[in-house]
Amino acid sequence: MQVVPVLDLKGGVVVHARMGQRDQYRPIKTPLSPTSNPIDVARGVLSVYPFSSFYVADIDAIAGEGNNDAALAELVAEFSDSTFWVDNGITEWASAQRWLDADLGDLVLGSETQRDDAVLSRLCKDDRVILSLDFRGDVFIGPAGLLGNVDAWPSRVIAMTLARVGGAMGPDWGLLETLKNACGGRHVFAAGGVRHADDLSALADRGIAGALVASCLHSGTLAGAQIARLQT
Repeated sequence: MQVVPVLDLKGGVVVHARMGQRDQYRPIKTPLSPTSNPIDVARGVLSVYPFSSFYVADIDAIAGEGNNDAALAELVAEFSDSTFWVDNGITEWASAQRWLDADLGDLVLGSETQRDDAVLSRLCKDDRVILSLDFRGDVFIGPAGLLGNVDAWPSRVIAMTLARVGGAMGPDWGLLETLKNACGGRHVFAAGGVRHADDLSALADRGIAGALVASCLHSGTLAGAQIARLQT
């Protein structure tokens, strides 16, 4: 079970994501960090557990309203031993290839920003590429052809349940089971709703490879010792 902490960036700072309502995201207030500066928050998260990877969502870039490239570059430089999984709204193959060539981390292609399955079809064999299948409730956000074309999925797939992000509602077990059965042996990661170690244990029991977490780290309902027992 790989546990991956989340940093949502907006306006150069880490924000508190809640239920996918991005216009309401505000700078994070957490006992793990004195500020919402990405470096401070990442250090605070690493004080809980020495995570090997971070998931970074560039909220501005996903919305087409600028980017947080400078903040990401600072994170990569400061935490050179970490791998960053970055969703920055890329929709074109050439842009994706340039980003990968820059060697900033692993590229997350979110279904909500894809026009079709063309980019993923070209990059699905690249181990640095991750697909995020984005859902709001039972509704898939993205081109229908992408959801049905499993051959275009890379080796790692995130089940992103936006309505559960920051909501302490628990994972969407039904969706995860469906994607796990459909993915043909690919590694499925849960994102949204994870509350505590019991959720992580249940995910592992169901064959889910890992989970993206944020709120449970900042609230203290998921502790480092519990993560240590689950990490692989």
